[in-house]
Amino acid sequence: MHYIPNTLQTEQKILKILGIDSFEQLISNIPKKILDKYNIDLPEKLSEFEISKFIGELAKKNKSTEENISFIGGGSYDHFIPAVVDFLISRSEFYTAYTPYQAEVSQGTLQAIYEFQSLICQLMDMDVANASMYDGATAIAEAALMAVANVRKSNTILVSPLLNPSYLEVLETYLKNRDIEIIYLSENDGITDFTNINEKLDNIAGLIVQSPNYLGNIEELSDIKKSLENKKTLFILASDPIGNTILKSPGELGADIAVAEGQSLGLHQAYGGPYLGIFSTREKLVRKMPGRIVGKTEDAEGADAFTLVLQTREQHIRREKATSNICSNQGLMALAATIYLSLLGKNGLKEVANLCLNKSHYLAEQIEKQTKFKLVFPNKHFFKEFVIKSPVKISDIISKAKNKNIFPGIDLGKFRKDWDNYLLIAVTEKRTKKELDNFVKFLSQF
Repeated sequence: MHYIPNTLQTEQKILKILGIDSFEQLISNIPKKILDKYNIDLPEKLSEFEISKFIGELAKKNKSTEENISFIGGGSYDHFIPAVVDFLISRSEFYTAYTPYQAEVSQGTLQAIYEFQSLICQLMDMDVANASMYDGATAIAEAALMAVANVRKSNTILVSPLLNPSYLEVLETYLKNRDIEIIYLSENDGITDFTNINEKLDNIAGLIVQSPNYLGNIEELSDIKKSLENKKTLFILASDPIGNTILKSPGELGADIAVAEGQSLGLHQAYGGPYLGIFSTREKLVRKMPGRIVGKTEDAEGADAFTLVLQTREQHIRREKATSNICSNQGLMALAATIYLSLLGKNGLKEVANLCLNKSHYLAEQIEKQTKFKLVFPNKHFFKEFVIKSPVKISDIISKAKNKNIFPGIDLGKFRKDWDNYLLIAVTEKRTKKELDNFVKFLSQF
């Protein structure tokens, strides 16, 4: 990070150009009650050496998954990332590139996006994919808006309560000022309750489900496609992209819109971002899709050429009537995912998925056998995450785990009262048998 100090002389020069005498004069049009409410009591100014030392000390307080054994999931996972991913995206022509507006002069960027779209279509088993959303949460929210735009006579979305709580929060924020109603389904023993679902789909624009859901359980979706056959309701499914290689894909399950968080595809957890929103759909819905789509054609000399074929958002013209107000794509993150998927290939991804599946089930079995912790949903199928009920406060476990350099999982009680003393544990291919056994040993002391 660059250190660029603002000297008193610089400030005076800026004020003189603006034709004012002070910073206070610059912000004088802001009402006093607002200034008083948001008054920031800044500390004394620091020199370059002092600020560098201060920031360094702050950084040391962070604990990463490089030095700690992580069982944290909930949408962000500690998967192995081949070194070549970071090496390639660190090339200056990639990491300085922005969303291609004058697109055809950016053939390399466009080709990378085209390859990304093609790989996502294969992974989700869908017809078309866009050049990415910001993250999994915004992908779900945009899917809801797309469903309402498609079914013009309905402004109601039916939602599983077992979506990632962060996704639900973003969804509610997106929709609350758009005159779109959210109706939540009920849940039963860790999965969504689809009892009498046919009766609930009348005049519903979209049905949103996540599988595996936030509790790690695989939803029972085999009959959903049949329930939607004679309805206008769009089926929106959020999934784990790596899990799609061994579980039924969104396409197989009859999803109209398939979304996902792409962090697990070669992106570092990075304290929460930037991440990658995956968005794919059926060809018949392509003109309702937000964002942008890159196509492949030929130039005048017959060589391959890439171009933006759809930019449906029109946010600069139609404003609130636009298809979407997302105006950028996560180009660098999409490139990282493209490199990761290309490196691993179909068989490599399946191997990663099977390792996650086998190791998570091994850990769950050992916890049941050797500790006082119990599986909350012992009869449910899961992929790489599961929930255990703790005999002690989760905060005590997390506190003691820090001393062992372990991130034990997510305290679900902070999201819902009925999830008190529930710990969500994720297991990726990175966890060794020794690490799993040591974690069981750690839990056995409670």
